[in-house]
Amino acid sequence: MMENRVKMSIIFDLDNTLIDTAGAGRVAIQKVCELLKSTPVQESHITIICELFLQKLVHETFDSAEGRTIDEVRIRHWSEALHETLGTDLDPTLASSCYYTWKNTRLQALSLSPDVRSLLEELQKNYKLLLLTNGDSQTQWEKIEAVRCEGLFSAVVVGGDHPEQKPGLSIFTHCFESQGIQPQDCIMVGDSLSTDIQGGINAGVKATVWINSDCKSIPHASVTPDYTLPSVLHLPDVLAQLS
Repeated sequence: MMENRVKMSIIFDLDNTLIDTAGAGRVAIQKVCELLKSTPVQESHITIICELFLQKLVHETFDSAEGRTIDEVRIRHWSEALHETLGTDLDPTLASSCYYTWKNTRLQALSLSPDVRSLLEELQKNYKLLLLTNGDSQTQWEKIEAVRCEGLFSAVVVGGDHPEQKPGLSIFTHCFESQGIQPQDCIMVGDSLSTDIQGGINAGVKATVWINSDCKSIPHASVTPDYTLPSVLHLPDVLAQLS
């Protein structure tokens, strides 16, 4: 009698793992620069305004329980960036225009490349695929809808829908239990050492795969992934070693 073989599961991060969110963000900022050039804002101030917005985005904290939407929070980022740079408000609607130009351009620039889509479709034949992404619920679901990828996964889990995000153990446990899978039968694939790789290690997965598209060095005292790849497209090489 043949022994039943457990189907391996692969948990994927979304941003900068499957889709180039950073690249889409650069396109979006350029579009805002073009918008600001059509206003009385001096050209020398435009880069400063955009850099301030990006700094606020990196350090952003958001809690929907406070009664604000993520759109309102990010319009406020632009408003503060404009005010801190110019010392005055040129137009009360300018911050909103900057935000929606940035947001809509970024969403339009996001895509699941044909190669990545083909990879996922091929992997579906032999693996159970899950998507586990950190971030505000509205923002991440908008990205997922924009790139039309939900149907490629057995489960899509957005951190903002849960009490704890990666690297927290509970959101990984949710993935395992909801899909009836064991940690030791899972591989975690992502671009962040502190959330994806650390989270996978915390959860006890079989292997962690770091997508290091910028060829960065692993920082001192950082968690160490089992495998490092320049692109998710190289994942079949790792899977061949693990099989």
